[in-house]
Amino acid sequence: MNERRRSRPATLLLLGVIASIMSMAAPMVVSSASFSISLSPVASGFDAPTQVTSPHDSSDRLFVVEKRGTIRVVQHGHLLPGYFLDIRSKVSSDGERGLLGLAFSPHFKTDHRLFVYYTRLGGDIVLARYTTNAARTKVVASSYRPLMLIEHSAQNNHNGGALAFGPNGYLYIGVGDGGGAGDPHNNGQNKSTLLGKILRINVNGTGGGRFHRYSVPGSNPFAGSRPGLGEIWAYGLRNPWRISFDRATGSLYIADVGQDRYEEIDREGVKSTGGRNYGWSYIEGKHCFKAGHCSLAGDYLPVAEYTHAGGNCAITGGYVYRGPTQAKLVGQYVFADWCSGNIWTMAAGGAALTVRATVSAHITSFGEAQNGELYAVSSSGSLFRVLAP
Repeated sequence: MNERRRSRPATLLLLGVIASIMSMAAPMVVSSASFSISLSPVASGFDAPTQVTSPHDSSDRLFVVEKRGTIRVVQHGHLLPGYFLDIRSKVSSDGERGLLGLAFSPHFKTDHRLFVYYTRLGGDIVLARYTTNAARTKVVASSYRPLMLIEHSAQNNHNGGALAFGPNGYLYIGVGDGGGAGDPHNNGQNKSTLLGKILRINVNGTGGGRFHRYSVPGSNPFAGSRPGLGEIWAYGLRNPWRISFDRATGSLYIADVGQDRYEEIDREGVKSTGGRNYGWSYIEGKHCFKAGHCSLAGDYLPVAEYTHAGGNCAITGGYVYRGPTQAKLVGQYVFADWCSGNIWTMAAGGAALTVRATVSAHITSFGEAQNGELYAVSSSGSLFRVLAP
């Protein structure tokens, strides 16, 4: 899902097996602050999970997305048999490709719709809509409707894959820069391509894109006659690996994977009008990446960054905790690094980062349950609940 995996698949597979054995034995905590975070095992046996999320339909279910093209369901702490969705025949999962994103309609309980983001055979990115059966227990295969197709065949990395509905009901989409070190085609800064962007669309509209199954909100920064593709909300991103909205404030958090030195967190308040340039590939974190094109002026620098020192390599974005049981975590944005296993918190609206744990699991994604409790999945196939005892 980012450049952290591009050259070491065999080594990382072995690490994943070891991590799985270690992580299911007991909660893991190494703290450097006033309180610690631990990961409490919930379920295991998943195949390279890339996301965990919930449908907000009062069913107490968690949905775990698997890279190969499947989605499985955990209910009351138990992994249910079979698949909620199986599109392995459509998905290319080599390298960083795969089934990378899932978002349920804000009205899933009544409209039964969900949206998936995957790389199809050949590598291009597809955003598609599906509908479930009446009981919402299984996706109806024939309901498949593609919404968006983004050419991405040259490289198998930097695919992005983040999906999240905002407080306004629009779908936000995090798309990678197309791959290759240093953004060789300058896609991040090119507003005539959807690569290297956060997109925003109205999934209830029609007429947008080649499939005419969404619309571009008129309030998007490049809608209408303004230069740039109408779907673009923000640009200058390398590989946004998870975006989320603070359910209390509506702020958007973007975790963007860096190149060789810096990982960054970008944040936009609920009143943002979009159009922000986050600087890639002229800027990495808060620092010039291409000196001849970089002045650090006119771009939006991240609210926080961290370096690759100590084994860090790639950020896994998280959520601002708003659940009812972990009082120490309330109002804290929780995120991790895939390589080092460090888990940090940052106060909502703040910028200071604090390491709360170092774990053996390679965390690929965080996710919220309907009640705001926080969960995480690891590349070795485990699902955890995030606790702050």
